[in-house]
Amino acid sequence: MDSAASEKKLVRVTIFQQPYTVRASGEAGETEALAQAVDTLMNQIAARAQSSDATRVAVLASLHLADRVRQLERELDTVIGRAAKLEDRLTHILNDQK
Repeated sequence: MDSAASEKKLVRVTIFQQPYTVRASGEAGETEALAQAVDTLMNQIAARAQSSDATRVAVLASLHLADRVRQLERELDTVIGRAAKLEDRLTHILNDQK
């Protein structure tokens, strides 16, 4: 891997009205987009919960994101399982043709 490509950069972002400097690999725009998504989520949660307590909002946002990750992991497991079954079927079909 190219050392320049793996070099981390400092990126300034604002999340829930707080500025942060984060060390990120890859494109700064990707980190900025992720920070914007987290900011949007936290502001939505704060509006629904009628709370401006940053810690409470951050915990609720983390819980929301963890739930989303778990859901995506389950979906990925399902897709992997389906792909394995299809691979087995194709293997049997190809073996039967020999």
